[in-house]
Amino acid sequence: MKYEIIGGSFPAVNVFLDSGEKVFTQSGAMAWEDSTINMKTNAEGGLLKSIGRMFSGASLMFVTHTATQDGSKITFSSSFPGTIKEFTIDPEHEYFAQKSAFLVADEGVQVDATVNKNFWAGLLGGEGFILQKFTGQGTLLAEIDGSLVELDLAEGEQIKVETGHVALFESTITYDVESVSGFKNILFGGQGLFLTTLTGPGKVYLQTITAHDMAMKLVPYLPTSSASVSTGGTSTASTSSGS
Repeated sequence: MKYEIIGGSFPAVNVFLDSGEKVFTQSGAMAWEDSTINMKTNAEGGLLKSIGRMFSGASLMFVTHTATQDGSKITFSSSFPGTIKEFTIDPEHEYFAQKSAFLVADEGVQVDATVNKNFWAGLLGGEGFILQKFTGQGTLLAEIDGSLVELDLAEGEQIKVETGHVALFESTITYDVESVSGFKNILFGGQGLFLTTLTGPGKVYLQTITAHDMAMKLVPYLPTSSASVSTGGTSTASTSSGS
């Protein structure tokens, strides 16, 4: 799969396909494509497998794009400001990922949902009880929120990460959570009750912002019930009257 990443902080990726070459993605990820590319929507792996992927943040259906002539181009856009990163998937390099990390892959890559072995790690660790898992053989393009930080943890080396900042990690990494200690840390530290712990060996990919954190920062600027509303081309303001 040949590609070029474009767009800076609001990235997209141009994928170039030869005749008969296929890539697949989630529903709605395609931005534009040449007329020489055919699109087919399917429940890859069957309905039950698709439902499991949906709980991990992937779409219920996958869309396969097949080129009918050499040099066909298709563009996929990320769903959030950040980074698009290539990962080579093979039996020695399998990955777990946050919800919505998957952008596009060639047909040799398998995208599944997996239940975290530690129930509390999955439930409280910020990435959900179900993660995305990438196996098989091929190229994966994943989207990262914000900028990407790559760490290579040695055997037994551990890092503690704030909820939601874990993007992807190799399957050799041990994933767990621990509670924040100390009453003042919990009440005033602003870090939540739990931190994710990642223990090597293996590579960890962190993201500098999260969609949740950005959404919370935007809340004070969102319209309220007292904001003006538009009806039939005229703008009226909602007001409250006192007695």
